[in-house]
Amino acid sequence: MSSNSTADNLCAPNDTLCIVREHEQAVIIVPTLLLFATLVTLLALCLLRYCPERKRTRVTAPQHYSSSSHRHTQRHNHRHHLQGIDAPPGINPLEHEELPMSVQQVQQNVRPTLAAPPQTSTERHHGAFSEVTALPVSFSIKPNDTVSLYRARMDNRDVILRVLKDTANSSEKRHFLGFASFVSGLGPHPFLPALLGVVSVQSPLMMVVEELQHRDLRGFLWRCRQDSSGLESSCDMTEKRIFTMAGQVASALEYLHSQSCIHGNIGARSVLVSGDLTAKLWGLGSAYRRRTQPGSPGEVEDMELRKWQAPEVLARRPHTQSSDVWSFGILLYEMATLGDPPFAEVMATELLQHLQRGRHLKRPTTCSNSLYSIIRSCCQWGTQQRLSMSELIRKLQAGERSANGRTVLRVPEPLDFERYLREAGYGEAYNYAVL
Repeated sequence: MSSNSTADNLCAPNDTLCIVREHEQAVIIVPTLLLFATLVTLLALCLLRYCPERKRTRVTAPQHYSSSSHRHTQRHNHRHHLQGIDAPPGINPLEHEELPMSVQQVQQNVRPTLAAPPQTSTERHHGAFSEVTALPVSFSIKPNDTVSLYRARMDNRDVILRVLKDTANSSEKRHFLGFASFVSGLGPHPFLPALLGVVSVQSPLMMVVEELQHRDLRGFLWRCRQDSSGLESSCDMTEKRIFTMAGQVASALEYLHSQSCIHGNIGARSVLVSGDLTAKLWGLGSAYRRRTQPGSPGEVEDMELRKWQAPEVLARRPHTQSSDVWSFGILLYEMATLGDPPFAEVMATELLQHLQRGRHLKRPTTCSNSLYSIIRSCCQWGTQQRLSMSELIRKLQAGERSANGRTVLRVPEPLDFERYLREAGYGEAYNYAVL
């Protein structure tokens, strides 16, 4: 029997109040509840849409690579988001911001074969940065008007804060964070400076990188040149030390190549030296620009880079791994001469024609036959004639075993800075030396 007939049986035909009471649940209560639930759902969606909870993403130190078979997998696993922090209004973020991050220690060897231990997360609280001071000005390739560098202490270790200036526009901010993401995505390596954290949410944006005590290799070599005392010192360069440091840089370069990354800026200016004289390869800005602009020609935009570039790059062809090998040979020449510029007698604009005539780097008086043979093998005109990275590392390791570790290299003439600028093809550009 239908509900209408039931209500008619219970109520008199003209008793409207009785009929409404009988249909109250079906006609009034249920629709009212449905309408209320709909309104609550719409309100919740509006709150989620227009009042999102603030989120902080984290950058975790990429796991230590174990072998060549794991490198590409780790690259994708750790190219995620960068962390950020918030600074309360009116507080200096360099002194008071909270910086959560994960830091992982990397075993210091050339070719690690063991997987990294589990990561440990270290929470940073207010006052994570202390002793913040501006990095002193020194010679570099070109000025950077958008980034300031600071030396600081964090968790009882020295760090460099690479800080984006407040005057940076949106494009420069994207470039800054893109470069930080690029460096983070490369993953850790014992001979690449460690990226310890990134501040990406609140101004000022910054990258936190480990500080290497002796800074750039070129300045270190110049200090070795000026140290004429016969006493043992940290600046003393021997042929054995050249092979050791060159092997470390070559290991980092081989790792970058395994990540499909062409460096394109190899030179003493792009190598940093730690307190224990470990050499670490940096200067990744050109590699990042090449990654974000694929297919661009190998044009050398800065005159001061020309004497370090391979002939094919001077001819505006794309950079290759072999181009990096050529530049590595120039780096060995810088180390053997304690910071002399390559092809000093040739103008930078005439270098390609000079090389086309079959000319090559002359052997320095301080360079042994074994070291000079590696330089010549790297700096061959034909790309197929140059050493591969595996061959280069093998020759450097063999040279290190047989090299003289006692005789300190000395250069009789002191550094003439103006002469260096002229012979290296530089204009006078002053900036912070690292990063």
